[in-house]
Amino acid sequence: MRVPRALIVAGFRRYATYRQATVAGAFTNVVFGFLRCYILLSIAESAGGSMVGYDPTQLVSYVWLGQGMLAVVNSWTMLDLAERVRSGEVVSDLLRPIDPLWTYMWTDLGRGGFAMLTRFLTPLVVGELCFGVYVPDNPLTYPLFLLSVVAALLVGFACRYLIGLCAFWLLDVRGVSMMWVFFSGAASGLYFPLAVLPDWLATALWAVTPFPSLMQASLDIAVERGGLAHGLPAFGAQVVWVVLSLLACRWVQTRAVRRLVVQGG
Repeated sequence: MRVPRALIVAGFRRYATYRQATVAGAFTNVVFGFLRCYILLSIAESAGGSMVGYDPTQLVSYVWLGQGMLAVVNSWTMLDLAERVRSGEVVSDLLRPIDPLWTYMWTDLGRGGFAMLTRFLTPLVVGELCFGVYVPDNPLTYPLFLLSVVAALLVGFACRYLIGLCAFWLLDVRGVSMMWVFFSGAASGLYFPLAVLPDWLATALWAVTPFPSLMQASLDIAVERGGLAHGLPAFGAQVVWVVLSLLACRWVQTRAVRRLVVQGG
């Protein structure tokens, strides 16, 4: 565990140096948190006091936890893998004794740990002071939510790593990353709860895509929508997507390295 621990600490310390960016990002999350919170609360009020099973307090927590998780999962910021592939620096990464997949993963966990202490807590504190957030009744909700956030971070990392691996074939992955940013926001529950969608579409997103595992699953667990009867299967789905996405990363990376060797890289 010495190497993973060192990489996690390195990732934490690397992002801890960007203090101004951290403050600016937290401020931006808070501003958009107010906008989203008032919009969803107004919809709930016009609908009779609740919105697709979320009462006003749950909606407040849904919004502010989502604003905090946005920085932790960090699904919108691409890894530098694609640039290293384009420049050829990835060759040195592949020659190192540690697989690049695990190097990037442990480093990203360190980044997520720093974001959890800064970018996550700031919106949550503002939400509590200005609106009052939902406090879970079941004590099992707290550790389950933390595990769910870790699973969401790993799913988001694996998907971004796959996008970076596309550079072995495309060289320029900006088109793929833009599509990912759009769908990972609209289909993950960041903009609105997926329950507002038609049943067939929401079910399809939960069943065949990793998008709900990025945000929706963790947020539903935190606000106890459906209780543990819904929270445990949602966390189970996240675990499945963690395994599948990391296996996909390993398989695609093997094909990418083979392509690199064939081309004389």
